[in-house]
Amino acid sequence: MASLKNPTSIFLQFSWYSRTHIFSFSLLLLSLILLSASFTDQYSPALLASTFAARVVYAASYFSPLSSISSTSTCLVSESETNCSLPSVTAVERTHRNPRGSNPTQEFSSCDIFNGSWVLADDSCPLYPVGSCPFVDDAFNCFKNGRPDFEYLRYRWKPFGCEIPIFDGRRMLEILRGKRMVFVGDSLNRNMWESLVCALRESLKDKRKIFEVSGRREFRTQGFYSFIFKDYNCSIDFIKSPFLVQEWKLPDKNGKPRRERLRLDMIQGSSSTYADADIIIFNTGHWWTHQKTYKGKDYFQEGRHVYRTLEVTEAYTKALKTWAHWVDSTIDSRRTRVFFRGYSASHFRKRNWNTGGQCHGEKQPLMNETELAGYPWMMNILESVIAEMKTPVFYLNITRMTNFRKDGHPSVFRPLEIQRAAVMAAGMVQDCSHWCLPGVPDSWNELLYATLLLSGHDSPGGSNY
Repeated sequence: MASLKNPTSIFLQFSWYSRTHIFSFSLLLLSLILLSASFTDQYSPALLASTFAARVVYAASYFSPLSSISSTSTCLVSESETNCSLPSVTAVERTHRNPRGSNPTQEFSSCDIFNGSWVLADDSCPLYPVGSCPFVDDAFNCFKNGRPDFEYLRYRWKPFGCEIPIFDGRRMLEILRGKRMVFVGDSLNRNMWESLVCALRESLKDKRKIFEVSGRREFRTQGFYSFIFKDYNCSIDFIKSPFLVQEWKLPDKNGKPRRERLRLDMIQGSSSTYADADIIIFNTGHWWTHQKTYKGKDYFQEGRHVYRTLEVTEAYTKALKTWAHWVDSTIDSRRTRVFFRGYSASHFRKRNWNTGGQCHGEKQPLMNETELAGYPWMMNILESVIAEMKTPVFYLNITRMTNFRKDGHPSVFRPLEIQRAAVMAAGMVQDCSHWCLPGVPDSWNELLYATLLLSGHDSPGGSNY
């Protein structure tokens, strides 16, 4: 595993000590370690110090706001509406490179990395060049579909009070070496999955060393998509599961699908294919706003009981509790790290997604927080469910950061066949839910990368989940 650079800068900060005292103490402690290392030829002082530093970060993740939501009121990498009072744990990370010209020492473990703003950076560039990644789905490929402006690519996410580490694709591949990462959820998680695959591909010297295990044909029939990075023996998969629970299509007398039912008490059948993955990133959200789901008439089912009507908030809660029970009873948290990505904001002007809502012509993010939409009801439910789980869940709360980015959607820049089908189906020709790639989901993966660093995945021999 790649080691942390300049590990002397990693220290613990508690409220009853001053920074000067802590720094002095850390130097003394590190000196003792290096002195003891001088008596052995097996390990270099730098390696021992790096190992120590990584272990400190790994331990800190269980006490800092970057650990997990639990019934003991520990904060999770999130922007939850509740405040947590915990000892402050600060980890200082030096990046491999610092092209943005800021201080290379970046404190980020003690701050909420999801609470910040988008800043226009002249030297900002996407994690992979526009039009360079062959794995971007046509629906997200705004460049291919004719979007002429690129101003939306010049904004980067800046948390308040700290800097996040610069995304290093090779280092992340080292974190993932020999492992399987799986994205499970709807097309917004596919948005994020494609972004990560492209960002990691860009770091490869030989881009032929990434292989498509299953292609678009298998995805359409099986809902499964996978890439393998050969030199790192790791795979990054996407599994379609928009509700996380099982949706059934019941046949009529002629064997054709007649009506749909959502089993709120049953996890989707594909769950058995990823239960032993090393890292799983879940999401569900947008499909709960669709008409059939939101009205809930003769659609939701538990056991043999079909609800004539059921409020979508209650159905969503039941579904998440089913997911949470499956995670707690099935996932081995000693080897598998569980993430849940929060709700990604949409920006349909004037009308809804299926009645001609628009976002075309938006070229700048929202700058005034008073213009932001309210906190989604789904996230309040999600946070309460996660808080009751025994399995640590890392909550990637990207809701607020996406709320600003009305400029980052494909809008009218979609494949022609999708536009035609949309016009025929509902008159909707604009996509104001998904995101252009490269684009906003790249920042989600930067925060995922930062979280993996802090949670101990970058430690030597870092299979300690």
